[in-house]
Amino acid sequence: MSALPTLTYNADGLIPCIVQDADTCEVLMMAWMNAESLALTLEQGEMVFWSRSRQELWHKGTTSGNVQKLVELRYDCDADTLLALVHPAGPACHTGARTCFYRTIDQT
Repeated sequence: MSALPTLTYNADGLIPCIVQDADTCEVLMMAWMNAESLALTLEQGEMVFWSRSRQELWHKGTTSGNVQKLVELRYDCDADTLLALVHPAGPACHTGARTCFYRTIDQT
């Protein structure tokens, strides 16, 4: 395994992670990661995030079974945002929707 790049975390020690279905390219969700959740994700091969509301690590799918198997992890040109390509085992959203981005804003 190659060394991790130097990533830019915010003042709270977090970095945003956009999660995308590796097969369909559909954006599933956005969540926050810290250095520990990133390390666990790479170690376990499943997405682990940092829950800002609960102030704890959050292994996606622990309670729902809807784990997200990591296929590839990318970072942007500023090294301040992650993109996780995953194989989802079920819906990404806590509402049961396949993606958290199922609502639109009316442009009128």
